[in-house]
Order: sequence, then C-alpha cells, then structure tokens
Amino acid sequence: MEHLERMLESIKYGSITLVVQDGKIVQIEKNEKVRLQSNKNR
Repeated sequence: MEHLERMLESIKYGSITLVVQDGKIVQIEKNEKVRLQSNKNR
C-alpha cells in the first residue's frame, strides 16, 4: 500500500492499474502522460 500511495502522490496525469490474481495484488502499472504546451508560432 505504501508503494501505491507514493505512486499516487507522484503522478499528475495518467493512470495506475492494479493486476489482481487469486484475490491478491500481483502487479502495479503506472502510465503517466506528459502534456506539452502548444506552439502557436509554427
């Protein structure tokens, strides 16, 4: 749970997926998105 809490604190945009097997969490996946500022001068 501590690892999951740290991941939640460090992510701004994205998702965290828990993989469960036999009623226990066996894997945590973190997909973070980075938003880039648009360049209107192109």
